[in-house]
Amino acid sequence: MAKLLTGKEVSSAIWENLMPRIDRLRAAGVAPTLAIVRVGERPDDLSYERTATKRADTLGIAVRRFELPADATQAQLEEVVDVVNTDEAIHGCLLFRPLPVAMDERAVCDRLAPEKDIDGIGSASLAGVFAATGEGFPPATARACLETLDFYGIPVAGKRVVVLGRSLVIGRPVAMMLLARHATVTLAHSRTEDAAAHTREADIVVCATGRARAFGPEYFVPGQTVLDVGINFDDDGNLCGDVDFDAVEPLLGPEGAITPVPRGLGGVTTSVTMAHVVQTAEAGQR
Repeated sequence: MAKLLTGKEVSSAIWENLMPRIDRLRAAGVAPTLAIVRVGERPDDLSYERTATKRADTLGIAVRRFELPADATQAQLEEVVDVVNTDEAIHGCLLFRPLPVAMDERAVCDRLAPEKDIDGIGSASLAGVFAATGEGFPPATARACLETLDFYGIPVAGKRVVVLGRSLVIGRPVAMMLLARHATVTLAHSRTEDAAAHTREADIVVCATGRARAFGPEYFVPGQTVLDVGINFDDDGNLCGDVDFDAVEPLLGPEGAITPVPRGLGGVTTSVTMAHVVQTAEAGQR
């Protein structure tokens, strides 16, 4: 059996780091506060909102919700973003996407102030990731991948990494973050010829295409580390990742490792989001 890189332990380590920092902020009269901005009532948005709110409550982070109907206009949403930007009591913002097709999503994302863009959705935040300047925040899921590798002591420098998926949400940002850590990175996508030939040569494979169980044993070899970022539902309504876990996990063997879905990167991503809120609150005290 491969080693399971479960997220609970990683999240616990992040919490242990955050709790005394939150206590110090509160002692100084600062209540770390997260804004959640949601348009409509997509089931996945509502589920993530519940998870994020529960995690924030556990840590002592306040949450302010800004809810708009599914038929809200771009101007209405931009007005909410402006409120978040100017309210000094709000330290970070989660804007749920995708937005309704009638909206200019890029314009809305770029309107959010970079210092409050805790999930790295704006162009300014992404520029910091791609240029490795350390400015702004990376997408939380991308950082969750690195946090997981670090927690389990899996080296990155000098290793061959293949990232399957090129979205700005995870694929390209995590590739740049791994490159900044001196990995040799291949970014594969839907137009890559024989992607499996690339993944079989890798030490670490990051699967981030959003396609349920798209990657079976033909993509992997024993001893690899596999990070499954996918959050999907199969035809029977079961939560699953991008990797065919039942077929791939035994193949990796005792020297290999894999993140399960669920119980993998999802919880770490939420914990990273809270860490970004705390970081912004601390920055305001300097």
